[in-house]
Amino acid sequence: MIVAIDGPTASGKGTIARAVAAHYGLPHLDTGLLYRAVGRQVFLSGGNPDDPEQALAAADFSESLLEDPALRSEETGALASRVSIHPTVRAALLARQQAFARQPGGAVLDGRDIATVIAPEAEAKLFVTASVAARALRRWAEMRGRGEDVTREAIEADLAARDERDRTRAAAPLRQAEGAALLDTSALPIEAAIAAAIALVEKQRKA
Repeated sequence: MIVAIDGPTASGKGTIARAVAAHYGLPHLDTGLLYRAVGRQVFLSGGNPDDPEQALAAADFSESLLEDPALRSEETGALASRVSIHPTVRAALLARQQAFARQPGGAVLDGRDIATVIAPEAEAKLFVTASVAARALRRWAEMRGRGEDVTREAIEADLAARDERDRTRAAAPLRQAEGAALLDTSALPIEAAIAAAIALVEKQRKA
């Protein structure tokens, strides 16, 4: 079984995807981590994430980079959003994601274009979203917990900018796929969001 979970930054899709994968005993891939690795590699190389050639060169990153804690930073997240608009970068990472999705037994993948591009054949498709205010509050709490000094206003502005880039890019824009179930987590605690996601997956499996 392939489960495709899409949605904007900080919507809770990653946490939900990991929980769904654990529930069904399936491997999980956070595809956004691949784009974060590209963004991080551009930074480490002193390149420009807005330059398609330099971003494409960074797509040939070492697997060890996926273990870099800096991939989870807000700065790297912003770089990932910038490199992900390049069609050549998306094409370079496509085969890796599709191979993971189509492994024997299936998998759970989360990202921006799983149900629309990577695995449109997925048996279960979810589009996880939340208001910008709710997402900014979550991210602010996470960052404060790590001792990072940042304002909610700055995070809201960054999330809004990322959303705009993701929705309007020419290559695989962020959108709810046909047949995908919508899950708004704005007012849901994580336990309730996970339970709702599993219920939606079950509903689609039995349809």
